[in-house]
Amino acid sequence: MWGSPSTSSSSSRRKGASSSRRGGGGSSSGGASSASGINESKAEKMFEELCDEDDPGAASMEGICKLCEQLNIDALEDVRVLVLLWKLGANKKPAEIQKEEWMAGCHKLQLDSVDKFKKLLPSLDTGFMDREEFGDFYKFCFQFNRSGTHKTLDKDLVVALLKMCLTGGRIQSERLNTYCDFLETTKDESYSKITLDQWRSFLDFSYEYPDADALEKYDESQSAWPVLIDEYCEHMEKLGKKK
Repeated sequence: MWGSPSTSSSSSRRKGASSSRRGGGGSSSGGASSASGINESKAEKMFEELCDEDDPGAASMEGICKLCEQLNIDALEDVRVLVLLWKLGANKKPAEIQKEEWMAGCHKLQLDSVDKFKKLLPSLDTGFMDREEFGDFYKFCFQFNRSGTHKTLDKDLVVALLKMCLTGGRIQSERLNTYCDFLETTKDESYSKITLDQWRSFLDFSYEYPDADALEKYDESQSAWPVLIDEYCEHMEKLGKKK
């Protein structure tokens, strides 16, 4: 559903040569732990199982879906997939995580095994994020799901992502549902693609106008919101949900 396969010509490497004392002081045959407390060899091996065959320096959506299978989470519906990628630092290219990002993220989050990733899952609930932190994550969701150098997302993908990211109390369910309905039913071809500004503006708008009572105070003549938001408000007025 979200993201799209992409290829990368870059490659990266990470050495796991630092030693640690275990038992009698010799290094472990399974790979030495670094000063940060993770076994880099194990973390690298996990990535090698996920990376693209033609590019060992990147794991695309196919590899990310494989990781989700290992963690027993739904790659298409579970928002924790995106939270995990955000926390790992998958920022360089859409729809993939590069090896250097993976290794840096594993060090930051202290991850080097499937079991440790599974133990992290409960903390990936978006309900733990404050508004500023969620705003950063929300922007990441758009950027990560772009295709190549494209700056927009198809509105069908936007609707799916909105439901994935915002269900659960971050904004009022009526605001989310009516906005998604509006996007799905509008015949305006200019909204077949959604920009980052439009994506971010909806969240800010939902904070400022959370319910019908707040929406009554919306004045289009004084609006600085994108035209898309104005037209959504007109849609709501026609539905009788804005007096």
